[in-house]
Amino acid sequence: MNPPFTAKRYDPGMTSPGNAPDMSRARGLSISRRSLILGTVGLAALAGPATAAYAGIEAQSLTVTRYRVTPKGWPAGRKLSITAIADLHAGGPNMGRDRIREVVDVANLQRSDLVVLLGDYFATHRFITEVVPHQVWAAELARLRAPLGVYAILGNHDWWHDVGNTRRAFAEVNIPLLENDALLVGDAGARVWLAGLGDQLAYRLGHARFRGVDDLPGTLKRVDTSDPVILLAHEPDIFPKVPDRVALTLAGHTHGGQIRIPFLWQRFVPSAYGARYAYGHIVEDGRHMIVSGGLGTSIVPARLGVQPEVLRIEIG
Repeated sequence: MNPPFTAKRYDPGMTSPGNAPDMSRARGLSISRRSLILGTVGLAALAGPATAAYAGIEAQSLTVTRYRVTPKGWPAGRKLSITAIADLHAGGPNMGRDRIREVVDVANLQRSDLVVLLGDYFATHRFITEVVPHQVWAAELARLRAPLGVYAILGNHDWWHDVGNTRRAFAEVNIPLLENDALLVGDAGARVWLAGLGDQLAYRLGHARFRGVDDLPGTLKRVDTSDPVILLAHEPDIFPKVPDRVALTLAGHTHGGQIRIPFLWQRFVPSAYGARYAYGHIVEDGRHMIVSGGLGTSIVPARLGVQPEVLRIEIG
């Protein structure tokens, strides 16, 4: 049974430091998307073809971004390494099959204890030059290796465009999907809870209105030992509600802004909190979250100022 649904709105312009967005000012994801496209066109016009071309080239780059985090209350002497892959958006021109294979190879080279996949696995923009079927990108992700396993959650694009076949693709390659669920991984004395949240924007209800399948309280009720908790959430907007019991939250969705046009990009981050949770290691009230800039692209196959990345996180 699905948990109670929650209506949510986006306001890409809000940057209030409060813990909850001001719903009266919400303007919607669709406006953000149109603005991003217009901003890209404006960038090409203002800065010239070379800058626009570079935005396409940057989408083909790949970097490993490393973090070292010791959250409050993390058991002394306990170490855990995590490789995180977010927003694959499989499909050419910038995320064809060969490119996905490269991403997996780079992720395996990190030799982390655990690999997590943070949602949005296939491209949905209008400029796809190479279709990568679900079975193909899933087969590549099935090559990921980690001693404690590989686990995935779903993102909004998976829900909006083909959630049934996305689930089947993961089932066929035996990668567990965590949807409002938590499991204990690791050896005795060094265990950690891995909690996966259902998507917060799963159903589109109309202009700027969404219904989520996320159930944070229900997910954390499954945690029944004192071992630390790692929370996987596609959208970072859940963070103000995450309790101290969670050692680290990992999220994606924002693409780090994807196209960082100076003085403008902050307004178009797909979050009710503006750029507050756009990217990187965020610490609020002693709670930690890392937001990946992701790998693929949405709306247009270009990136500017935020390279595609695989995360390598060392905890403890």
